[in-house]
Amino acid sequence: MKGREMLLWVLFLLVLGGGCADFRTVGKQELPAEQTALIAEHAALYREVAEASPFVRSLDGYADVWIKTPKRQNRLFTNIRINRDGEARMLVSAGLLGWPVADMFFNKDSLYVHDMLNNRLFQGSNNKINLEKILGVNSGYRLLSESLLGLVTINEPASAIRSVKKGSGMLLFTLVNSTGSKEVVIDPANRTLAALLVKDRQGKTTTEIHFRNFETVTVDGHSALIPKEIDMVLYNSGADGTGEHQLVIAYDERVFNKENRLLKFMMPKKVKVVNLDEAASLPWM
Repeated sequence: MKGREMLLWVLFLLVLGGGCADFRTVGKQELPAEQTALIAEHAALYREVAEASPFVRSLDGYADVWIKTPKRQNRLFTNIRINRDGEARMLVSAGLLGWPVADMFFNKDSLYVHDMLNNRLFQGSNNKINLEKILGVNSGYRLLSESLLGLVTINEPASAIRSVKKGSGMLLFTLVNSTGSKEVVIDPANRTLAALLVKDRQGKTTTEIHFRNFETVTVDGHSALIPKEIDMVLYNSGADGTGEHQLVIAYDERVFNKENRLLKFMMPKKVKVVNLDEAASLPWM
């Protein structure tokens, strides 16, 4: 039995590690640097983009996901389902054969990960530490789920804007809040969010997200430009507080506001249950 389990695990690693030559990492983007005045048109643009197309309530799609940490890099093939402000589910498959190897379910409070190859169920709290164990990033669930959706809501009002910069056809809005500041990069021609940088009170960037390859979709009679590619970088986010943790998502296909949006996680039977809060990491991380 042990030999069979080892063979399956080795096969999983070989398939999961396949295509390393095509491994993708986060691309850098030059930020606007020329100071400009905040005018009423800019404030209106910011308010529109900050709402992040609220009529989009859910997503069901297929995507390639690349994860890079200081210690490892993995490529995952995933079916991603998200209910905005609610649950999310990721079914991870290995290689071209499409074998399901992990079923991940997220809600606001809890995480469940069914490791199908080893017949184990990891369950624990939905917090930054456990998100890093699962996906290599500890952004927090709301920011992660909205990033997967491609539509990040920015809660700061226009009165929080402290400066505006322009350059390369983009506008950069700097906002202040109780935990630090944000830099919001907007494409005024397409009226879309191009990048978001979250900074701490010392002005150091902790999270950087880029949105690329926008496509026009029509949802419930409304049209919106939604990115098919999302890059996320978390700086100094590891257990030792060093190094970059990267997450790249590229959708092949997706549907928004699918009629049956109820997400449920069926507890697998006859599995070994592992407390995710106590586990050091998951096998693929």
